[in-house]
Amino acid sequence: MAEPLPVVRLRNAWNSTHPWIFQRLVEKPAQRPKPGSLVEVVGVDGVFVGRGFYNGHSRIALRMLENDPDVAVDASWFLRKLAEAVRLRREVLQLDEASNAWRVFHSEGDGISGLVVDRYDDLLVVGFFSAGAWRHREWIFDALRTLFPGCRFHSFADEHVQKQESFDYKDTLGTAPATISEYGIRFRADPAGAHKTGFFADQRENRQWLSQRCAGKRVLDLCCNTGGFAVYAAVRGASEVIGIDIDPAVLDIARENAHLNAPFRSGVKPRFVQADLFPWLRDAAANGERFDVVVLDPAKMTRDREQVIPALKKYLDMNKLALGVLRPGGLFATFSCTGLVSEEQFLDMLRRAAFYAGRTLQVLKVAGAGADHPWLAQVPESRYLKAVFCRALD
Repeated sequence: MAEPLPVVRLRNAWNSTHPWIFQRLVEKPAQRPKPGSLVEVVGVDGVFVGRGFYNGHSRIALRMLENDPDVAVDASWFLRKLAEAVRLRREVLQLDEASNAWRVFHSEGDGISGLVVDRYDDLLVVGFFSAGAWRHREWIFDALRTLFPGCRFHSFADEHVQKQESFDYKDTLGTAPATISEYGIRFRADPAGAHKTGFFADQRENRQWLSQRCAGKRVLDLCCNTGGFAVYAAVRGASEVIGIDIDPAVLDIARENAHLNAPFRSGVKPRFVQADLFPWLRDAAANGERFDVVVLDPAKMTRDREQVIPALKKYLDMNKLALGVLRPGGLFATFSCTGLVSEEQFLDMLRRAAFYAGRTLQVLKVAGAGADHPWLAQVPESRYLKAVFCRALD
């Protein structure tokens, strides 16, 4: 029989379905459980509330997992949660028909706060974003081995997460890349390389939708990273494709990704350029460069709520410059993966960028991450990616 869990009491009445409970709402237990320990949570009246991860060092004191008093949170519970997430992807979303790369588990959206798992063919990339997910990693790895027999692992925890959540974990080293296929287009996913998870699977449907409108077009992919949008455009018959990124390491992977898909239908191979997009765009506009399709997909701007306004200013500046090289009638796809920036704020920024650039934008589609990145209605924090597809009317 399992040992009883430590009990943590709430200071106030609690009737929210959000899984996060902050420190100010929680009484400090006499004996502090280690960060990420499983605990039983009771209300001010001593009545059972649920079970979850406790962390006395984090702003988020409790990450709730289970509210049924008859259900234990153990290795079997983790296996059931992960199995249900895999069933959603395979049976409901039928993602194996489109790709062998998809998000297996999306934190709160799938029921375990702070756990992210991506699949790249036989390689599973496991990210720990809470001390609770990290502390119970062996249960997680065992469950994933059951669900994906013969899989390889790469695991990591961002430094800022380790600091906030008070745990120490070293990334897996030397993980060999995987080659994945997405709507028939091949990419190298390299989690030990330039990007921690190896590949941005969240943009799969956005790449597909935009690329179907690139045949015969001149395409510019800004902040191209490993070349996802650029390679898609070339495969779909673009007449010219240029990718811009400041990081030479990701551009090396982008060139490999282009090579994986050669020869291209139009005979045009993407050209990747290392540059800071701000001076590059100013020079391009001054030289009269114009593109039929412009993609702008920058990295996350901030994790700090105090820095949201400066982040929006940077989005404004780069979107305004990007619109300066878009041909009248051209398509503009702009993205934000900064979770603290809301869709409303992002659309307002885009409206102002168009005004300052002297352009009239017709919004065709507003989207986000693929359906393998689900989010709970009561946890909007899980919805991080904003995607806006526009057409320039002038």
